[in-house]
Amino acid sequence: MVTFSPGQDAARRMLEGPQRYACLAGGTRSGKTFLIIRAIVRRALQAEGTRHAILRFHANAARASIALDSLPQVMRRCFPGTPLKERRQDGYFEFDNGSRIWIGGLDDKDRVEKILGLEYSTVFLNEASQIPYSSALIAFTRLAQVAPNIPQRAFVDLNPVGKTHWTNQLFGEKRDPVSMKHLNDPENYCRTFLNPPDNSANLSTEFLMSLSNLPEKQRKRFYEGIYVDEVDGALWTYGLIDANRRPEDTIPADKRAAVVVAVDPSGAAGRDDLGSDEIGIIVAARGFDGDGYILDDLSCREAPIVWGRRAVIAFHKYRADCIVAESNFGGEMVRATIQAADRNVPVRLVTASRGKAVRAEPISVRYAQGQVHHVGRFGKLEDQLCAFSSAGYSGSGSPDHADAAIWALTHLFGRDDGAGIIEFYRREAEGGSGA
Repeated sequence: MVTFSPGQDAARRMLEGPQRYACLAGGTRSGKTFLIIRAIVRRALQAEGTRHAILRFHANAARASIALDSLPQVMRRCFPGTPLKERRQDGYFEFDNGSRIWIGGLDDKDRVEKILGLEYSTVFLNEASQIPYSSALIAFTRLAQVAPNIPQRAFVDLNPVGKTHWTNQLFGEKRDPVSMKHLNDPENYCRTFLNPPDNSANLSTEFLMSLSNLPEKQRKRFYEGIYVDEVDGALWTYGLIDANRRPEDTIPADKRAAVVVAVDPSGAAGRDDLGSDEIGIIVAARGFDGDGYILDDLSCREAPIVWGRRAVIAFHKYRADCIVAESNFGGEMVRATIQAADRNVPVRLVTASRGKAVRAEPISVRYAQGQVHHVGRFGKLEDQLCAFSSAGYSGSGSPDHADAAIWALTHLFGRDDGAGIIEFYRREAEGGSGA
């Protein structure tokens, strides 16, 4: 008998829910395809004479991964002894009750016309990150076979890509990917995330470790299983940040020439004030090697007395030189909030006289030149940085973590920024920057 982890069991229950369209998104080898094929086989056995289509973008991948791997695994582990005959020439597998599972690729014109010339009780788009929405729409029009024992169902799975992908617009934002209008029946579109740790009983520790050590962009897709922001002309990229990441013991206290705690305040009244932005609190250092280092992200949504104490504790923990705080929100009140926790802490108020993107660009230059390193992983900060372009910030909410980091690094690099920008664009013009 197959046993499921709590995450897999939640996904199984979602697949059996009342919605017409269901999406399983998440990291690689988490059991998404296995669970969906298991649901399809159960439906085929429950309703005799029904048809079920499993489609990938490429026909050869459909045969290799589904017909020769996933489907036999599901039958062996979940339905032992149940006869299933392959009619390879016709492109389907058939049960004794007359139900059939068709397997094909959307790039095989002849096979697609043959498959999509029929109506189905189930349509499954496997690895939908590779499938254009125009092709998905055509496949969904074939979800029309009426069976007495089972409702029509469309299943989709994928390793998440960018947030603009049609699967995220449809199942996450509940918008039509063509018109971008809100769906009339959002309850018919459900999504659950499933990741490799949810399948740890069937994966080696070494494999999970290898996924967790992937470069950041690939790590988010194949291990964390999340959609990422895609920004044209981004000032930062996950690859750039990851290329300059350092282990946590890189810059001990005796190698830090200067340390600051930077605060980007908001009007949050407390942690339950979900309508307000977080208070960005970033600890950064400049080493004797001249490079900048992000040491910690302590951002939070708390009342002033709490975040003020949090910033002061970080000041003492990291032996900082001062706390740098953006003064546009609250002015001297920000200084008073911090010094209420410790009146002896030096506070430097800075004023945002330029737009966010203008302030961000000189710091992005430092990253491009390999002069800034994240000492560890700071997921929310890095997501916000990668949502910046020269046109502005395109992420959701406020870039509170990123703003604090930019204030910290601007203070640490001081007046060096002008020379850095000139050098960066000179190298860009010569085609030598690698950004």
